[in-house]
This record gives sequence, C-alpha cells and structure tokens, in this order.
Amino acid sequence: MKTYNKTNFFKHTFCKFTQVDNFQIPENTNYKSKSESMYFYTDEGVYRKSNHWGRVANCRWKLIANEDYKNQQIVIGFAKWNSFYPINSTEKIFFIAVNFEEKTANILPKKEDANNIRFTLNEAQQKVKQISILFKETKWANYFEDDIDTMRFKVITEFVNTNKTLQEIKLAHK
Repeated sequence: MKTYNKTNFFKHTFCKFTQVDNFQIPENTNYKSKSESMYFYTDEGVYRKSNHWGRVANCRWKLIANEDYKNQQIVIGFAKWNSFYPINSTEKIFFIAVNFEEKTANILPKKEDANNIRFTLNEAQQKVKQISILFKETKWANYFEDDIDTMRFKVITEFVNTNKTLQEIKLAHK
C-alpha cells in the first residue's frame, strides 16, 4: 500500500477527515489553495480548513462532521497520513458498510482483517447509489412474497457481498 505524506496526499486520494473544533490553523499555513482552503501539516497527518468537502479537485474527501455542521460552513478537519487511499480504476480496496436501521450505506477502505468483498471506488459508488434507491423506493419489492424490510435485508446484503448485479440478485429471489 502506498504511503502518503504532505507531498502526495492531494493526488487522486480517498479520505475521511474528522471535524476538529479545538484547533486553530496558524496564520503561516503550509499551503493555501486557490479556493481558499488552508492546510497545516504535522508528522501524524494534515489539518484542512475549508467550506467544501466531498469532491475536492481529483480527490474524494469526506468530512465526518459534528451534529451541528451545515453545508458550506467553514470547518477544520483532520486526517492521519495512513487514512489516505489511492483512487484508481483497478485497485479493489473499498467495501460497503450498510446500516439497515438508519437506511444508509457508506464506502470504507478495506481493513486487512475484514472478510468483506472489495470494490474499486467507482464500483462502490455505483452500488451505494443503487442501495440508496432500494432504501427509498418500495415498488421494486411488490413482486416478492416477503415484506419489504426482509427483502431489503436479503437483497442488499447479497449485493454488497458479491459481484452479482442487482438484477441478478432480484431475479434469484423471485
């Protein structure tokens, strides 16, 4: 696995920053982007002060925010150097974690000891979009005998643990 630091973390990476409330970025920051984001590097990782998260240039940087966070609000996030992962079309290093109670699906970098099936970032993003639709819509479940919650659990669980398409899974459950 590639090692990231202040010279390469901004080149095609995926990362989840955690919001930090008790840190002030010094006036003489290490870097200030054209979009006014400020970066401060430490031996452990990087602090980023910004009002935009998600798609950042050629990267996908998510913010794990506090409850009171609002979009476009300027916040400081921190990420350790070992929290950065490469985004490329061939490396399968992501898995999908599903929370059926909250009806959410999240892309996470693969942990070495986990047994989850791995996907490329693009594959994982496509699957999360489809899972989101399965959680929102109900018509698709009208053709099955089981109730919708049971079908969601069966279909989504299989979907994140195989390379089968959603259509293949649904057909197998009819």
